[in-house]
Amino acid sequence: MTGKRRHFDLLKDPDVRRWYNNIKEGSQITADTSIRRLGLFCEFIKKSPGELLNLSDKERNDLLVDFIGAFRNHDGKERSGSYLQALIKPVRSWYAFHGVPVTRKVKIKGTNARPSLKNERVPTQDELKNIFLAGDSRERLACAIMAFSGVRPQVLGNYTGSDGLRVSDIPDMEIKEGTVSFTKVPVRLVVRSELSKKDNEYFSFIGEEGARYLKLYLEERMKDGEQIRADSPIITPSKKAIRESVPFIATTNIGDLIRNTIRRSGLIQRPYVLRKYFDTQLLQAESKTGLKRDYRVFWMGHTGDMEHEYTLNHGILPETVIDDMRVQYAKAVRYLETEEHGIKEEDVAKITNNTMKETALMILETAYGMNLTDKEREELMGFERDELLERLKQIFRDKKAQILNNGNKHKTIPERDLETYLNQGWELVQIYPRGDKAVIKLPS
Repeated sequence: MTGKRRHFDLLKDPDVRRWYNNIKEGSQITADTSIRRLGLFCEFIKKSPGELLNLSDKERNDLLVDFIGAFRNHDGKERSGSYLQALIKPVRSWYAFHGVPVTRKVKIKGTNARPSLKNERVPTQDELKNIFLAGDSRERLACAIMAFSGVRPQVLGNYTGSDGLRVSDIPDMEIKEGTVSFTKVPVRLVVRSELSKKDNEYFSFIGEEGARYLKLYLEERMKDGEQIRADSPIITPSKKAIRESVPFIATTNIGDLIRNTIRRSGLIQRPYVLRKYFDTQLLQAESKTGLKRDYRVFWMGHTGDMEHEYTLNHGILPETVIDDMRVQYAKAVRYLETEEHGIKEEDVAKITNNTMKETALMILETAYGMNLTDKEREELMGFERDELLERLKQIFRDKKAQILNNGNKHKTIPERDLETYLNQGWELVQIYPRGDKAVIKLPS
């Protein structure tokens, strides 16, 4: 057997298959990588996995040290320390799975070196634009989603090609009668736990430029006769005949199409450099726009304070937090997008205004115990900022009346207490003719 599966014949051994299946419970990718590397190790030392278990303690420890020395320059090709370390990791896993100790610490020079990444440079915004111009609508969108939202390639299409980013994962998008529109921009992209490297659901955004590429690609597919549904993949195989039976595209193929697009633009970087672009550009935005570091970390799918809060709330963040993230992304998007427009200042102001309104209504409901109907919320959100504040003041006054006087705006009190009430903000209506009582009212 040749290619990436040439060592999979080891799975004929029940013990190897059991070890492989146990790793696969955590990650299919890790399991496949481990069987290949264990096979390469055994092929080089000319021993089977079963024979490794029969070695004495000294033989096991000597074997790993000898392998590092012999394999580093095998066939005249120098291997990096990080690659050698990765090769012996599944061997240690194989021993550990069978309760066989390997006690000696094997020193490997250069384990932190990454020769293939040493001279890799993040593209500039102009170079990213050239990458977009070098691709078709599908390739351009795949590159844009990685560069603008920071997701990994496996989000667009998983390892087995059985899942990937779907239409339903973009809640701000609507598709009606062959037309794609967006209810909010920046547009939110939800990364389900099934697509996340660390099994944690999170989300990121794309701005106006990325949304336009998304709209063009999906509408192009619909014009070609495809029925786009909620469970339809965002990135599909290029040929219609193929995607009818195999709708999703595997991570390897996602990497290939992005790599080919980058090459056609004249650059030689890896596909993953687009995720580095997202990270690097938002680092600039942190210092220049006040973008919160926790937001950037969360959008990239890393664990952190925001991810912790998201997990504790069962994947639900308050709309005010999501809107604040949207505002922050909108301010930073000019460091990501390749077109001059970015997000217009009036759009940022609109998002900020909506966030203020949502916060005010949340205070009204939580602090004053009021339950607004959907119709009442819609009516209040429709007011301009100043009109809304005036309306809320009226609601607060009415609520205060209910609290202070059981819902009545007027109140009769002994005349001797009049000064006290006036100091509290009440207004005098009249004093009884006998002078012993007074009528007061809540301020208007």
